[in-house]
Amino acid sequence: MNNLSTIEIPSYEPNAPQTASIIWLHGLGASGDDFAALVPELKGMLGNTFEAIRFIFPHAGEIPVTINGGFSMPAWYDILDMPTGNASGQNAERTINQEQLLASVKDIQNLIDREIERGVKSERILLLGFSQGGAVAYHAALTYPQTLAGLAGLSTYFPTLIAPNAFIPGPSNKNIDIQIYHGSQDAVVNQSLGLKAQRDLTDLGYQTQFQDYPMEHQVCYEQIQDIAHWIQAKLD
Repeated sequence: MNNLSTIEIPSYEPNAPQTASIIWLHGLGASGDDFAALVPELKGMLGNTFEAIRFIFPHAGEIPVTINGGFSMPAWYDILDMPTGNASGQNAERTINQEQLLASVKDIQNLIDREIERGVKSERILLLGFSQGGAVAYHAALTYPQTLAGLAGLSTYFPTLIAPNAFIPGPSNKNIDIQIYHGSQDAVVNQSLGLKAQRDLTDLGYQTQFQDYPMEHQVCYEQIQDIAHWIQAKLD
């Protein structure tokens, strides 16, 4: 059962079979609309590959967020503390609500289950997440019991050490293709946290690719091009 509302964008070819799915998670305070707006641009970049893909953009529910003064906003989990760290962003790990993280992970895994029930093979499902959504995507993909096509973290951090008692990796995705994209000028999630995610994942035995861009806490055209090339490589 899934409790999340979503935006779904299927192939623009009415009779084309939907043989692949992309689930893309937004960041704190945003919604699925943020990345749904990229689909027309991705269509031109992906060519024929696009026609087989169902895009799914879930909306996080609104909850009080401690670092936002307790005001409610769309969030995958509460962030209790967000230190700035030193000048290079070291020691900037968040303190998060582990139970809410796990609940969001379960919601995303339910979405994956639903795609499989609709006839998409697990090996044809990609999971992407931006910022807070990326932390959920990391956890959801690496603990999922069936093999997925790939995982991408955008301007995000890996919550394993942030939530050490909540992460038990499974064997099915030990060889998953992990792409990490980050802005070198990101003042919200410092690039050092993206690099730390790469180190932590490498220490756990995962293969990763890291790419940075001269941008802040956002996405850029070059990055979207790189994501489109990656999608083609995984789903062609």
